[in-house]
Amino acid sequence: SFQRRAGPRPPALPGTRPSVRHGQVLLSSGLPSLDCVLGGGVAVGTLLLIEEDKYGLYSNLLFKYFLAEGIVCGHDLFVASAKEHPDNILKELPAPLLDDTCGKELGDEAAAKSEDFQDSMKIAWRYQNLPKMETSPTMYTKFGHYYDVSKKMPPELCQSVKWHSFYLHEELSFEPKMKAWNMNSGYARLLQSIQRIISQEGFDGSDPQKKQRNVLRIGIQSLGSVLWGDDVCCSDTPEDPHSLTKFLYVLRGLLRKSLSACIITVPAHLIQNKAIMERVTNLSDMVVGLESFIGSERETNPLYKDYHGLVHVHQIPRLNSLMCDVSDTKDLAFRLKRKQFTIERLHLPPDLSDTVSRASKQDLAGSAKLLSSGCGAMAIGKKHLDF
Repeated sequence: SFQRRAGPRPPALPGTRPSVRHGQVLLSSGLPSLDCVLGGGVAVGTLLLIEEDKYGLYSNLLFKYFLAEGIVCGHDLFVASAKEHPDNILKELPAPLLDDTCGKELGDEAAAKSEDFQDSMKIAWRYQNLPKMETSPTMYTKFGHYYDVSKKMPPELCQSVKWHSFYLHEELSFEPKMKAWNMNSGYARLLQSIQRIISQEGFDGSDPQKKQRNVLRIGIQSLGSVLWGDDVCCSDTPEDPHSLTKFLYVLRGLLRKSLSACIITVPAHLIQNKAIMERVTNLSDMVVGLESFIGSERETNPLYKDYHGLVHVHQIPRLNSLMCDVSDTKDLAFRLKRKQFTIERLHLPPDLSDTVSRASKQDLAGSAKLLSSGCGAMAIGKKHLDF
């Protein structure tokens, strides 16, 4: 029989799986529901950009999920920040839930809630035979892990992997400021550190490696903020509007030829020049925005009482194909439970109240008076119209 002659298959990278759609190697973002939104996970060699919410609470959670998943999978880490020391970031990572029953319990809970909701419906009985609405955008999968945000990751687990840190204030104190590649010193120094680690630690995909290969997870916190020495958040016409875009352009070149994946959080709500933000989006592979309800009218709106914010998917990569992996729904929301952060489909509950929600009692009473005076067939009073 015919057998295809092929060389030995290279060993699989730890914590990864190949995509059945485009053949790329995927790794988990640390949140299985986000992996489903992104088309199965974060591809090796790509850049995931998170637009921070107003206070940066929930974007930091996604940032820590990405790093925590790397520790559980045994990946090397590179953490860069100008706001908080990377050592403190690693100390605040959520604890993993290594029991496989956790994800199954979440799926069973969502299914039970859907059944209870269908059984308790008082109206629209003819729609009970239609397919049920699934709250979570994904079913239970063994790819990726679940984490408990109420607990911290054990220190011995954090020390089990190799990680590198980049704290801007320490880096600038060692050497004087320098401006390379026509960008500010902070971005230039960060690119040099990433390039050095990729080449020296064996993450360069073009060089043959004899030892077991691994994946490098890169996390950059609040890129483009004032702490990085950039003024795109201070003025509509910054003095150096191209430093951020040049940094992303060079970074994507480093990621494409290396066994690495990167997550970056950007305070998009502070960038005043929308043209700069559009270029930042185009220079990223995946862009996800978080809109928090804190301080807005939706925080007290009963329609959004089960959620803490909205998820906006601005860009999905086209990898080895002409079409991107489009999700079946674009209305997504997130909520932070006591132990877990989840992304769910946004659906509003039906109006089961006895009163008409589109008009107040005063409006109905006024309409009754006008109709009674016009036709004379209805007594003048405050009674509602009976439809």
